[in-house]
Amino acid sequence: MMVQGLKECGRLGKIPAAMGIDTWAVDYVLLDGEDKVTGKTVGYRDGRTQGMDEEVGRLISPEELYGRTGIQKQIFNTIYQFMAVKKENPEYLEQAQTMLMIPDYLHYRLTGNKCQEYTNATTTQLVSPETKAWDYDLIERLGYPKKWFGDLSMPGTLVGELSEAVEKEVGFSCQVVLPGTHDTASAVAAVPSNEEDVLYISSGTWSLMGTERLEADCSETSREHNFTNEGGYAYRFRYLKNIMGLWMIQSVKKELARAGEDYSFAQLCQMAEEESIKSLVDCNDDCFLAPDSMIQAVKDFCGRSGQTGSGDSGPAGGSDLQESGGLLQKDQGGAGAGDGKDLQADTYRGRGGQRGFLKPADG
Repeated sequence: MMVQGLKECGRLGKIPAAMGIDTWAVDYVLLDGEDKVTGKTVGYRDGRTQGMDEEVGRLISPEELYGRTGIQKQIFNTIYQFMAVKKENPEYLEQAQTMLMIPDYLHYRLTGNKCQEYTNATTTQLVSPETKAWDYDLIERLGYPKKWFGDLSMPGTLVGELSEAVEKEVGFSCQVVLPGTHDTASAVAAVPSNEEDVLYISSGTWSLMGTERLEADCSETSREHNFTNEGGYAYRFRYLKNIMGLWMIQSVKKELARAGEDYSFAQLCQMAEEESIKSLVDCNDDCFLAPDSMIQAVKDFCGRSGQTGSGDSGPAGGSDLQESGGLLQKDQGGAGAGDGKDLQADTYRGRGGQRGFLKPADG
């Protein structure tokens, strides 16, 4: 797809001077000594990390881990993915010579040059907010190969030119420059505000709500409120909460399409608005992370919580949308928990969603 996009640029006569790739966080590729992929590249919604938090917890307490990294606990974080590899495929620890996050790997495929970009690296939960580098003591304690972790590069770093093979295929060359390769890092860098102490919402599959700070808040109060300190451009920190975004309604839409009911997002929202929805689900519940059927998961949640679940698509999608808005409204009150700051809502930044889809739940 990357090469096809570049070919289309050539066809249109829109030759970029530079390009860069951002993606979601936490996922990675392992390469052996011949730079071939080692094992399978697995998406973060895979169930292999179940129980890996307990394995990590035997080596370092949640309190110490947060104090060292400032990253909130999420079962799909790279730190738990690596533990799953260590437990299930320990041979990969020896075979793999290089670890690249997904956008770093794509940049490598375009240029032949390897680098590890800072903002995405922080989502592994293995980077120190103090040194802005890998926490090698932590990595060694967990039993992960230190050879996987090299120097970290800041957004704006030149990766290189397109390789000769790629240049020949697409018909031109250009520079490849690191953006904030974690898509949220790039989204937040684009927020149109230079004010301090403002609140942003970057919404797509996830909704990320928070602010920028010059220093990480790794306090126990911050951990208890489940805030994270992700690395940002120029070593600022994205102090935020990860909240279920539009993943549920995206899943419902795909599920209905497979059943022959191909609705647009706008149609689903209109249908939900026309319903009287009495059920309300907790979109942050783990049961919604990767269910076989999202519609059934919503119905099951309603059943377990003593609510009446309807059989048609409107209420399922509607309770999802209502609760997503409700979570944003509720969690805004916790922003700045570590230092008691009063943050002002500044802007909504869309990443695949539209603000009209998110309406606060009543109350």
